[in-house]
Amino acid sequence: MQGIISISAKGTGYVAIEGVKEKGQDPEIDFKHLHTALHGDMVEIILHPKKYGRQTAEVSKIISRGKTRFTGVLETENKLFFLKPDDTKMYTDILIPKEYLNNAKVGQKIFVEIVSWKDARKAPEGKIIKILGRPGDNNAEMHAIAIEKGFDSELPEKVELEARKIKQDGIKSADYEGRRDMRKTLTFTIDPSDAKDFDDAISFCVIRPPRPSGTPPSQGETDLYEVGIHIADVSHYVKPGSALDAEARERGTSVYLVDRTIPMLPEVLSNDLCSLVPHKDRLTMSAIFVIDKNAKVKSEWFGPTVIHSQKRFTYEEAEESIKKATSPLHKELAILNNLAKKLTKERFAQGAISLEQ
Repeated sequence: MQGIISISAKGTGYVAIEGVKEKGQDPEIDFKHLHTALHGDMVEIILHPKKYGRQTAEVSKIISRGKTRFTGVLETENKLFFLKPDDTKMYTDILIPKEYLNNAKVGQKIFVEIVSWKDARKAPEGKIIKILGRPGDNNAEMHAIAIEKGFDSELPEKVELEARKIKQDGIKSADYEGRRDMRKTLTFTIDPSDAKDFDDAISFCVIRPPRPSGTPPSQGETDLYEVGIHIADVSHYVKPGSALDAEARERGTSVYLVDRTIPMLPEVLSNDLCSLVPHKDRLTMSAIFVIDKNAKVKSEWFGPTVIHSQKRFTYEEAEESIKKATSPLHKELAILNNLAKKLTKERFAQGAISLEQ
């Protein structure tokens, strides 16, 4: 019988077994029967007789570890060094042999990986991977929080090397082949003032119905608008099976903390080649819509493109331009804002829910 084990702060384990739906009936495992199992491990268990109406069990095998790296403070006692983990579900200290101290000092915040744990009667042994700093220091604590959740601000060297090689190669003329060329279409980004990477952009142009030169518009004839939504084409650079691909899959997303961003990709990509900065060609994946003045979609197109952003707006600049006409692009922003309001109204009319109210 197998399942993922959850361990309480008191050191009692509970294993979620597929097919057991009754609340409170996950097998309970006493501390002495954990046999080195840690919170989040995939384990195999042996059922024991019920105790006070509760199914009990014992871990017979650890199939895979859910977590082997922990942050905490380096302490010492009786000439032994050990990690006092931050994770409240880690019920044992981690012994650090002297050869694995990595020049760390007692009292420092550190990041440790378990390297051996064969005897449940003894503490696991670990090695120090990184010294984070002084406990209580903002940078050290924020770094520890990120690492505990699986987001290290430092990427493996092989990932950085791959990214630097891509950056060195840059965008070649062959990369434009098979892409819709949007470089002459008005394009801009709107992001927070402190944003470092611009991963999406919007393009806009007016489509006027064709008519002979000098012929006035016919009654009821109106302009159409081409609106494009563009995101950086990361897949052009991150190839399946590469070190970059493996690291991105492991991280899953960029992490935005109060005082820092931990990017999913190396900064030479996220802040450069995959950032839709002004005045540079960038490879993108796009959704292009032709819309009338009532925000009704007349046609749509999806595919790879190349764009060239002309302007980077902050949220505040875009809003001020819409309200006070402070930007040369005021007219375009005002039209887009009007279309957005109509689309939002239509979406709510169809039953959409506002999560901000």
